Amino acid sequence: MSLVEMLSLDELSDGLANLPMFPYFEIAHYVVSVVALREQPGAIGLSRISPLACWFSSMLHCFGGAVLSGLMLAEPPIAPLSNSDNILLATFIWYLIFYCPMDMFYNFTRVVPVRVVLSAMKEVTRTWKILGGITEAQDKYQDNLLVMIAVGWAKGAGGSLISNFEQLVRGIWRPETNELIKMSYPTKITLLGAVLFALEEAEYLPVEKNHLMLFYTLFTVINKCRMMLTGSSYFPFAPMEWLLFEVLFMGRLPNFTLRQICGFIMVDNGRARVTRANKDWRENRHNCPSPVRGTRRGRDEADGKKYK
Repeated sequence: MSLVEMLSLDELSDGLANLPMFPYFEIAHYVVSVVALREQPGAIGLSRISPLACWFSSMLHCFGGAVLSGLMLAEPPIAPLSNSDNILLATFIWYLIFYCPMDMFYNFTRVVPVRVVLSAMKEVTRTWKILGGITEAQDKYQDNLLVMIAVGWAKGAGGSLISNFEQLVRGIWRPETNELIKMSYPTKITLLGAVLFALEEAEYLPVEKNHLMLFYTLFTVINKCRMMLTGSSYFPFAPMEWLLFEVLFMGRLPNFTLRQICGFIMVDNGRARVTRANKDWRENRHNCPSPVRGTRRGRDEADGKKYK
């Protein structure tokens, strides 16, 4: 890398590190979080029956990471409510999304370019939330790698991790949607970021923090925009995830080529689509010997028919 490229990289990294999140990026985070709540089944009906429950559920979507990380660090879970500016801003956005006349504000957020920009800005805030959780854990538990990863993960993806509790607020109980059982893309990408930033904070990763922030943010923003524009929720590291799971937790090493491994797990429009390689493997794995060819009596009958 040339000196000019290195200087430009440093300038970009420093500019991103000094980028203020309030109010514009926080607004994007609140809008995307409340819109995600509104688009869940039963949310509109709840907003007409109990605005208080709808508001509380929206606040959990917006500040779930701060609430969960506070609980993990033995801090008051209502501490996020002490910031009046953020609460008032999130409440105003909640009211516009659910109760704006003719749904004008919500329809505006549904425009594809607007939604892409808002989602990209939300991904930028994800980096800061992960770093904030890791810094808080580092101050309280010096160089404890596991605690830093857990708190950074909780602060960056707390809204998803406490989704079952948020569903209880709306009168819904669906334990099968637990993020620890089946992780969504935001939870996975936040866990990856928490591991990387924790390793850098503990000086196990020889990368400058500002550079790592820039690379991670660019990756999340570009990948999120690609997913929204193509309508796919395919996780970029799905082949590696599948291979590690097969080797570490299933106790077998599949004999497949790299091309087949990369084609194993594809997600199209939010639904898992099994590729031909995976389909053939499953069929061959579950196929049992046929009653004619697999038994001795069947072989004798086949030989008798052959020589008749």
